[in-house]
Amino acid sequence: MVLMIYNSLSRRKEVFKTVEPGVVKMYVCGMTVYSDAHIGHARTYLAFDIIRRYLEYKGYRVFYVQNITDVDDKIIAAAQREGVDALEYSRRYTERCLRDLDMLGVRRADLYPKASETIPDMILMIQRLIDGGYAYVSDGDVYFSVERFPGYGKLSGQRLSEMKAGARIEPGEGKRNPLDFALWKKAKPGEPSWVSPWGPGRPGWHIECSVMSSKHLGLPFDIHGGGMDLRFPHHENEIAQSESLSGGLFANYWMHIGLLTVNGEKMSKSLGNIVNIRDVLVDHKPEVVRLFFAQTHYRSPPDFNEDALKDAEKALDRIHRVKEKMESYIKDKKIKKFKEENLDDEDKEYFNDVQLFIKGFEEAMDDDFNTPKAFAVLYEFVNNTNKYFNNAKKVNLELVSYALDSLIKHGRILTLFQEEDALRGDEKLLKKLRDLLRRYKGEADDLNDAAMIIESLLRIREKERKKKNYESADMIRKELRDLGFEIQDTDQGPKWRKMI
Repeated sequence: MVLMIYNSLSRRKEVFKTVEPGVVKMYVCGMTVYSDAHIGHARTYLAFDIIRRYLEYKGYRVFYVQNITDVDDKIIAAAQREGVDALEYSRRYTERCLRDLDMLGVRRADLYPKASETIPDMILMIQRLIDGGYAYVSDGDVYFSVERFPGYGKLSGQRLSEMKAGARIEPGEGKRNPLDFALWKKAKPGEPSWVSPWGPGRPGWHIECSVMSSKHLGLPFDIHGGGMDLRFPHHENEIAQSESLSGGLFANYWMHIGLLTVNGEKMSKSLGNIVNIRDVLVDHKPEVVRLFFAQTHYRSPPDFNEDALKDAEKALDRIHRVKEKMESYIKDKKIKKFKEENLDDEDKEYFNDVQLFIKGFEEAMDDDFNTPKAFAVLYEFVNNTNKYFNNAKKVNLELVSYALDSLIKHGRILTLFQEEDALRGDEKLLKKLRDLLRRYKGEADDLNDAAMIIESLLRIREKERKKKNYESADMIRKELRDLGFEIQDTDQGPKWRKMI
């Protein structure tokens, strides 16, 4: 089966082909870290988590980059209100935001480059744009001239003449055209700034993504994504400044996530309906929240409300009940690999149900990651499994084991059945892990998730191994094992799992 992806640039579904065979290079615009992560972030990064998981299921090696905007007007304003350094403020919220997503069960990207750490590269790109005649200096600011890029508007489907209508230059701006956008901003008193050929200042927002994506992924890369609200002007501006220099495509596929509403209204500060991830997880299990989002197609706008979450909880309970029933049959049994030729008619019918589940799931996900259809196939499989248990004269344990493996494997693509979910809420275990982390001089007090503490301990263990303190590293491994966790060292780093 061929994977089809809706490309926002062409406005149609296209066959997915990678630049490098077997490798997907994906860039998703990350968070501006001035407050805790909210359910809008959850919507976007869960969607790309599922996309990434399915690409891996298809056999691709995915390199996923997500930037951190840690230099921004909102960050500076928030830091000034608290009377702290802006970069120190953003460092604090970077970790908080990533922990929020950890608690929800979103896998981390492979790389999180920060704007503040990439400024020399941005200055070089801005100078190249000036030298090429695409940008100009105006009293310490640098602007990109949109009229110098003939393709401006191709992503959002707007014409330059239409965009000009109603656009105006704000007081204090040295633009030649109201649509021109800032590449570099002259320093204001009390703001963080860096030395540049045009005077002290800081980069504009759009330039950071062009620089970080091209630096770590090369051009063109495969997938560029973000929320639907970023299509214009952010992504439009990224294309303009990047393709002006490269002369070719910036990214081959553009993917945009449908924006959520809260009780039927747009989520915004002005309406006072911003919902933080931490607050949601007080009353709802992470897996319930993930299932709620996953049941909506990534391009559609889900409505976040209590009734929808209750429905998601019921659906999840239905899935887990059949999973637990399957597990109860094979628990503590030695299960051999089944042979299709040994199945009787009743077993063959259920085996066909399993095959239809796998085939239907792949067909759904190959159709632009159609998660609603994938869930429909999964629910049908749940029904067929219950029928098998109710009607079978003798349950075939080997077949049930095969079916259970299929359920877990495909469910995990939809972010279900994560091992970390089983650890949440176990306060005794959490206390033991916190105590263990403190012994190794780790920061444990702000960590409310057992999986996050284990990851912190593994990072400490890796540092000890690099220092050749093998005795200390082995002690961490042993003590985690005593708490019931097996550690495996792989080429991708240490992995852990809860032992049965």
